[in-house]
Amino acid sequence: MHAEGDWTQEGTPAVLAEAKRFIEAGRVDLSGIGRVDSAGVALLLELKRRAQASGRTLQFVQAPPKLVTLATFFGVDAFLLEPQS
Repeated sequence: MHAEGDWTQEGTPAVLAEAKRFIEAGRVDLSGIGRVDSAGVALLLELKRRAQASGRTLQFVQAPPKLVTLATFFGVDAFLLEPQS
């Protein structure tokens, strides 16, 4: 599945409304994300938490550089993001 739009505080409700689709896909390409802030990292953590709670795995790939920087800053990059190829 391909994620798009802004993953910011303002965009949180829209992303969470799609949570089930992301989890069912099992793999989310983040390359279509535009603006991102710390709420974007929180969204990834919440999606991962929901996936684990339902017994599923969820991978995030092709994260934009700003998202990688934020995830690294918060120390969750290895947990959230697949290595860039």
